[in-house]
Amino acid sequence: MKALHIQNLKKTYSDGTQALKGVNFEVEQGDFCALLGANGAGKTTIIGIMTDLIRKTSGKVEIFGLDIDTHIQEAKGLMGVVPQEMNFNLFEKAQDILVNEAGYFGIDRKTALVESEKILTQLELWNKRKIISKGLSGGMKRRLLIARALVTRPKLLILDEPTAGVDVELRHMMWKFITDLNKQGTTILLTTHYLEEVEKLCRNAAIIKEGEIIAFDSVKNLMNILQEEVYIVHVDQIKSLESLAKYKPVKIDETTFEIELSKKEKLNDFIGMLTQAGMNLIDLRPKENRMESLYLKLLRG
Repeated sequence: MKALHIQNLKKTYSDGTQALKGVNFEVEQGDFCALLGANGAGKTTIIGIMTDLIRKTSGKVEIFGLDIDTHIQEAKGLMGVVPQEMNFNLFEKAQDILVNEAGYFGIDRKTALVESEKILTQLELWNKRKIISKGLSGGMKRRLLIARALVTRPKLLILDEPTAGVDVELRHMMWKFITDLNKQGTTILLTTHYLEEVEKLCRNAAIIKEGEIIAFDSVKNLMNILQEEVYIVHVDQIKSLESLAKYKPVKIDETTFEIELSKKEKLNDFIGMLTQAGMNLIDLRPKENRMESLYLKLLRG
């Protein structure tokens, strides 16, 4: 049984806009999968249909084998959603938001209090539990959204740009938290514009363009689509770049230059040629995020 099964999903809005043109997409149980695409590509429409906020035009959506046409309430009980926008009551206390959310799904208050304490503690919000949520910082509000989604113990967690607008330290804390959740068995579907998150967190990724999935594979296999990668090379002193011509070197300053390395070429061979040219390597790093390069390549293709 798949955590998510989408078959020939279509959505046409009343103004004639065709948001989804026959999407086919599956997520295995226990997977950490990314759904990527430009703004307006169809990501939010898919999530809206899954969570009963948007009515599909046609097609099939199943959550752990439950067809949303006939078992939407049961399916919603298996999902937790972290939306892009803050959509909780800003005049409620943090813990009350979680307890009330649990109540909507039939969880008794005693259990909800225990579960909310556990989750708020894990997300470093327990000492803010009695504060009106309006008074929380932006990062705390973002964590509170995650806490609210988890209080029902969902089997499928949908994260719609969960780290947008948070600082680097908080982003890394949230990465660790959701990675641990996935290791414990929670299936995660992530949308993000921070493509380094995809490389670091996800096993599989789907890329949607203008309402159609144009690529779906493991992140590792998707990376292999890229034929070349640009590296920044820092040496003690540039002596001559003529012997490195096959790598198309571009000088940046007296100690730094760029090279292009194809998939067929080994990095160790380049380093060996660099040594033969009398230059000592100090630092070597990719110029661009590889996932971003792939993403742009596919979208422009």
